[in-house]
Amino acid sequence: MRAFVFPGQGSQKIGMGAELAAASPVAREVFEEVDDVLGQSLSKIMREGPEDELMLTENAQPAIMANAIAVLRVLEKEGGLTVADKCDFVAGHSLGEYTALCAVGAFSLADTARLLKLRGRSMQAAVPVGQGAMAALLGADIAKATALAEAAAQGEVCSVANDNDPTQVVLSGHRAAIERAIALVKEHGIKRGVALPVSAPFHCALMQPAAEAMAEALAECVPGALRLPLFANVTAAMVADPEEVRRLLVEQVTGRVRWRESAIAMREAGVEHFVEFGGKVVGPMIKRSAGEVEVTSVASMDEIEALAKAL
Repeated sequence: MRAFVFPGQGSQKIGMGAELAAASPVAREVFEEVDDVLGQSLSKIMREGPEDELMLTENAQPAIMANAIAVLRVLEKEGGLTVADKCDFVAGHSLGEYTALCAVGAFSLADTARLLKLRGRSMQAAVPVGQGAMAALLGADIAKATALAEAAAQGEVCSVANDNDPTQVVLSGHRAAIERAIALVKEHGIKRGVALPVSAPFHCALMQPAAEAMAEALAECVPGALRLPLFANVTAAMVADPEEVRRLLVEQVTGRVRWRESAIAMREAGVEHFVEFGGKVVGPMIKRSAGEVEVTSVASMDEIEALAKAL
């Protein structure tokens, strides 16, 4: 069995999608449609920067999605195949969940771009700049990370945002609490705590205003039928009902991304081959979590052609 997976924020970089757009009219169509829908030249920011503009959450989120969908569409066109034929499940890390839903037809490309632009903007606006922070804990499992978050909170928000793999957990919350957590890592048997260069504290209770904005948007832009089941971030379980998908997308804004558990759950469901589109970020996490599985990353034309042959 096979799962197609999609990366989240942090996988953006200047030049993303440029080679693919130069090589394939199918990719160019994706980037042009996203540009049109958003009323901005996002593809130019992706191609040329400046970096601080690409890093803005409201740009990074639709950019990462557009890049992954371009790779997927080129694969479908080049290889003459469909997602539903070559894949059994989909999953995406945080914003990647929207990409996954676009891949299985629950949202159109235009709606996905609009939703992610709004999601990025709402997450950015939920907490005044400088008040929130996130930190990656390296050499930490979920038990150690949870204990550290509780010790550092001291009445403020400090919680596990991403359980990425057995060696990496991300905390999110008030800046002072995150700084306390970084200072306390050694006491909790954790190798290192690194402050992340993010603009807001994602996936924690401070994101409640963004969750409300997304609830409103998703009430108007309702997910359609899924061609394949999704493994959802907040439950690490399979979901195929559009109403349930909508509820979980709202919950996901403040909820934990259970990526390690999702990788294990997909492995237990029989997935032996994971294909990551548009990056090399979530594949390695899956490998560390699910053990004996095959992971393929596709972003370039050569990689797409090799995968098309292999499938």
